[in-house]
Amino acid sequence: MIRLDGKVALVTGGGRGIGRAIVERFLAAGAQVTACGRGPRPVDLTDAVNWVTADVADPLAVKRLKTEIEAMSGDVTILVNNAGVQIERTITDSSDDDWDAVIGANCRGVFNCCRLFIPGMEAAGGGAIVNIGSISGDVADPGLALYNASKAFVHGLTRSIAVDHGPTVRCNAIRPGWIMTGMADAAFAVANNVDHAKQDALARHAAGRFGEPMDIAASALWLASDEAAFVTGQCITVDGGLTAASPLQPGLF
Repeated sequence: MIRLDGKVALVTGGGRGIGRAIVERFLAAGAQVTACGRGPRPVDLTDAVNWVTADVADPLAVKRLKTEIEAMSGDVTILVNNAGVQIERTITDSSDDDWDAVIGANCRGVFNCCRLFIPGMEAAGGGAIVNIGSISGDVADPGLALYNASKAFVHGLTRSIAVDHGPTVRCNAIRPGWIMTGMADAAFAVANNVDHAKQDALARHAAGRFGEPMDIAASALWLASDEAAFVTGQCITVDGGLTAASPLQPGLF
């Protein structure tokens, strides 16, 4: 069983969805976990998790977040950059406000947290960063122009951090596929026929199902642990085989 005893972890966007699943998995593995989000503490979040209200797109908010965590638990040795925003628009339909929202959370938020927490990891003798990217950073989903671009940024920054800050800090990304959260529902909603789009997408999954948040949490746990000590600079796809398939639908041949 993978353990994180003695580790201090921060999970951004940890109130729901993938982030919440990672929080719960890390807590069960023995880590001291702080989660943050832009809203108040979720009412159903266990008291064992420290909650800090913070917008990671704001550098000053991240500085306050760092100060609070260090006062409670010490230096962060595991950072999961999960907080993200998705807006369902093409580039010509996107506004300046859309840019600020998506790039602010998905790009600047990851940048802010990595820049501030890496020095503490180095001072503590080592740390692990897990960035939540997306297959959308490599294969563009329709109508998600800024989101697709923002996840490509996350993948590139992941590799740079691994190269620049190894061997003390390991940095990897997870590229989830279709994980059943509110974001997935919103992405499917842009289709002309939502039911047909879901059926078509499901047929392309070698695993025979869509993903669940705990599928990503399991990968995050491994990447954050000493079991993955020789893994860094990688963008690991967790998509049930979706991107392994050709455009020809399984079952037709």
